[in-house]
Amino acid sequence: MRSLLAPLIVTLALAALCCCEKDPKDPSGSPSAASIKIDKEVANAFVKRQKRSSLYERYLEYYKSPMEQMHERCENYPPCDYLSDQIGFSMAYNHFFGRY
Repeated sequence: MRSLLAPLIVTLALAALCCCEKDPKDPSGSPSAASIKIDKEVANAFVKRQKRSSLYERYLEYYKSPMEQMHERCENYPPCDYLSDQIGFSMAYNHFFGRY
């Protein structure tokens, strides 16, 4: 194990030196403001505005069904989530939280 430790340390040191070199084109070392900003057209390509929906769809976004609330409760409790993968959701939920 110790024979592998020395080459590992040398390899990590060389990797750190290679990765931490300064860019010869940028003497300050910090990125300029122009390199951080992107065009509006490029930004709009992946940021989409939410489309308008009907009243029913908005209702479903805000209020969850009781069954969905129980699923989330079980998923957020790791033992219940694990057991639900093994024996099913309803039996796992009954085991940890009682009747549903």
